[in-house]
Amino acid sequence: MLARKMKRVIVFGASGQLGQCFKKIAGNNNLDFLIFPTENEANILDVAGLESVFARHEPTHVINCAAYTAVDKAEDDEETASLVNKTGVENLGRLCFTYKTTLIQVSTDFVFAGDKTKPLTEDDEAAPINVYGQTKLDGELVIPGLLGHYFILRTAWLYSEFGNNFVKTMLKLGAERDLLKVISDQVGTPTYAMDLADAIINIITSDSKEYGIYHYSNEGVASWYDFSKAIFDLSATEVKVLPVPTSEYVTRAVRPAYSVMDKAKIKRIFNIEIPYWRDSLAICIDKLKQQN
Repeated sequence: MLARKMKRVIVFGASGQLGQCFKKIAGNNNLDFLIFPTENEANILDVAGLESVFARHEPTHVINCAAYTAVDKAEDDEETASLVNKTGVENLGRLCFTYKTTLIQVSTDFVFAGDKTKPLTEDDEAAPINVYGQTKLDGELVIPGLLGHYFILRTAWLYSEFGNNFVKTMLKLGAERDLLKVISDQVGTPTYAMDLADAIINIITSDSKEYGIYHYSNEGVASWYDFSKAIFDLSATEVKVLPVPTSEYVTRAVRPAYSVMDKAKIKRIFNIEIPYWRDSLAICIDKLKQQN
């Protein structure tokens, strides 16, 4: 417990989906080493403001949950996406180096092209096929040149009872419509943001020096169609769901067809068990029912 008390962990992007998960975990477990500055205090593009936050708290770790995540909008707003996903990371990285702080950067499966057919490892080539994925990769690539103490966690298909996400959208649409068409040829793994937050806390409290890139999603494989079917099954929502190919659902940004990630590295290094995606989905849906 002494080691925990000595830690000071600043969470940037605390009002977003993952940031709210950290707040929930902190409240449930009395983790007083987690610090949640306000949006005004912790704008990752405001260097002077960031310097003030770092000087006040002298963090041992920083978790960067702040990101530009509007995948389709990014295609027409590359400048803003790059500012948040690359320049903001640079700003944090420089201050982390100055204060000898370990940076934990949350990244995405969208750094991959999606043309593989077996789970992607941390050593597989990153080749984004949309602006969002490229800006997130750009953010990853600036980190090693700025500091040596960092963990980059790539995750996928994130959802929770907080913020806007696929689960909440499907539940809303399922309550309004009798029929939905959902893409069946994009495959990945739904990830409960509370599980990801737990994994990051595990990394911090382990005091590990095994820095680098890690993959984290829930276990298992699903298409968006499988995911939506599970959402409706577990929530007892009566709605007909039809599988459709990507070609029938054109979006501004191209999505990876396959982005299942290999989690062997994070499981081995940190000795963690990762929940199966449908089990975690059931937990999230139960919590959403309790909220309502």
